[in-house]
Amino acid sequence: MLSVAIVGGLHADARRAAVDRLLAEVPGSVALHHDLATAVQGTVIRTVRDRTGIVSAGEAPLVNDCACCALREDLVPELERLAADGLTRLAVVELWDSVEPKAMAEVVASANLRLTGVITAVDPALVLPYLGNGDDLADAGLAAAATDQRTVADTFARQLEYAPVLALATSEDADDEDRALLAQLHPTARQVPIGDGDLSGRGDRDRESWFERRPAEGPGPAGQAGLASADSEPGRHPLAEAAFGGFDVEAAAAAQHPACALLPAEADECGVATLVWHRRRPFHPERLYAALEDLCCAAARSRGRFWLADRPDTLLHWDAAGGALCVENAGPWLASLPDAAWELVPPVRRAAAALDWHPEHGDCCQHLVFTSPGLDRDGLELLLESCLLTDAEYAAGRTAWKQLPPAFDSLLEV
Repeated sequence: MLSVAIVGGLHADARRAAVDRLLAEVPGSVALHHDLATAVQGTVIRTVRDRTGIVSAGEAPLVNDCACCALREDLVPELERLAADGLTRLAVVELWDSVEPKAMAEVVASANLRLTGVITAVDPALVLPYLGNGDDLADAGLAAAATDQRTVADTFARQLEYAPVLALATSEDADDEDRALLAQLHPTARQVPIGDGDLSGRGDRDRESWFERRPAEGPGPAGQAGLASADSEPGRHPLAEAAFGGFDVEAAAAAQHPACALLPAEADECGVATLVWHRRRPFHPERLYAALEDLCCAAARSRGRFWLADRPDTLLHWDAAGGALCVENAGPWLASLPDAAWELVPPVRRAAAALDWHPEHGDCCQHLVFTSPGLDRDGLELLLESCLLTDAEYAAGRTAWKQLPPAFDSLLEV
């Protein structure tokens, strides 16, 4: 049965090295790649290759003037063709630079294809430069559509944090600070070195026997259905193991949802720190808005959920990278829903709320996480505290809170 593994990432050299490693390690594997750089000419170039080179190539027309739409429309039929011929063991979907793995993982899963791995390839030395890059993808020649308004930083952050496996390129420029930053940004990820050396495919007989003998495994981390032990079979590369580890699209989506996200924990190592800031009092909208620039520039990456006094029933998503902030309405807090509506809420969301339930405010809270080299923890905490309601404002109650100036309306307009 055909297995599908997705390999993505803005670090193109690392991504290609990871795909080449998989093609060399897994007998009967091919890589599909859609080059969106030609979309301005009206087409998307598709290539299929194995470890020896290009097997086939073709063009996919644009759909609705959207290169990513063309990718979606063309990818599934190609995967279904590979599954039908019965000759391919692993199809590696090598995403174009700025394509995010979440969307493609959901496309593959919705087509009832067997998605067994999602991997983001990373050069550790480039993590901080990319997180600090607030340029628009369009300015960098990486936009996936004419309407693509994403930045390099926020795109890279989502690519990094969605995948349960990070394929690490060998980098002489990477130091302990780079590695600590990567570990704190995505502490639950399995890090697998891509490695150097032979990519000729020699030793296929040993690898063939490993894939035939590979045992089924039990549940793994969020996003993974199971993963064989890294020490169970000598002579094969752990990246190949990761490609067959299993992937749960629903669990991965839940791990990114602001209401139940698996956010990083407190940490301080090699000059990199993560501050977890949790409070049970709403923000004053005007004071928070006035502090946004300083808060966004205080850390290379910050994310989480927050509570505004003038919108006390609304869970708001905080997502900042590259000095820019995205604020989104993530729906109601569970505490604001009638009991009858709870049955409509996914169990993982109810479980997350129960773990952090307050007798007065329920799940309403501030839960923000800031990660950066040289983080000024004390200054950041003081700034955040200054944005909360004062004792007198808090005591005035929700009716008074709702009368506060709605400073975030412009950010939350759709």
